[in-house]
Amino acid sequence: MTQTVLILGASGKIGRHAAEAFAKAGWTVRKFNRSTDDLTQSAMGADVIVNGFNPAGYKGWATLVPKYTADIIAAAKASGATVIIPGNVYNFGATAGTWGPTTPHAATTRKGRLRIKMEESYRQAAKDGLRTIILRGGDFLDPNRDGTLMSLVILGKIDKGVVTTMGPTDVEHAYCYLPDWARVAVALAETRATLNALEDIPLPGESFTIQELCEEITAATNQKIKITNFPWWLMRLASPVWTLAYELLEMRYLSEIPHRLSGARLAEILPDFHPTPRQEIMLCEVPSNLKRAQLMAA
Repeated sequence: MTQTVLILGASGKIGRHAAEAFAKAGWTVRKFNRSTDDLTQSAMGADVIVNGFNPAGYKGWATLVPKYTADIIAAAKASGATVIIPGNVYNFGATAGTWGPTTPHAATTRKGRLRIKMEESYRQAAKDGLRTIILRGGDFLDPNRDGTLMSLVILGKIDKGVVTTMGPTDVEHAYCYLPDWARVAVALAETRATLNALEDIPLPGESFTIQELCEEITAATNQKIKITNFPWWLMRLASPVWTLAYELLEMRYLSEIPHRLSGARLAEILPDFHPTPRQEIMLCEVPSNLKRAQLMAA
């Protein structure tokens, strides 16, 4: 029997990749329209809900995240659907290391504390029978180069041979390749009956330094890369009047402490999952025409 998934935030990064992956796996895909649809009514008959909602530009987190959470929990309870949430690393705070399901949640930021509260709501709902999968990843990498930190900032000047670093160039940073996140989400949805009522599953993705990224780009393009520093001083000046500047400053620590995500729990559940090769992931947001042009010149 064909299963049905309801995608929330279907026009966003998570939503688009999830919709494509579930459709490819043979699921019936419903896309929720926030402007016209009723969430609980839309969820009826759905086997899984993928929560791709995220306040744009970090605006309204304090009010919107709790509202989205309450609405989704209510809809999932009414429909019996399992909820899949794209978790992030904000929960863990500023202690370097390998982060996993048992790592203490010790957020040092406002957004991190909001995420902890959000996840706690699902943990409490799990006691009443709601099934939830938190599929946790690092910073998004999107082969569509759709508004990620990598495309906008780090590789924003790659056409000029420049990479911008937001911290020390030798600090390992965790990244989440969105097509892999979506493939794992499908696989977990299809094995959900064997999982705990609430699962916290890190997606290890790839962790690499800015220096390693530059070496891969040089190898692929035959172009020497210049590294420049992100203008944090400008963010400090702009933060009183520019929300994004304030939010970037709050998360600066993630560029300054080495961290990665543990793959142990995922390997237990999906031992046959094969991630996209590391080089392909690292280069996914380098424009293909740049790679072609440089390789032809070489």
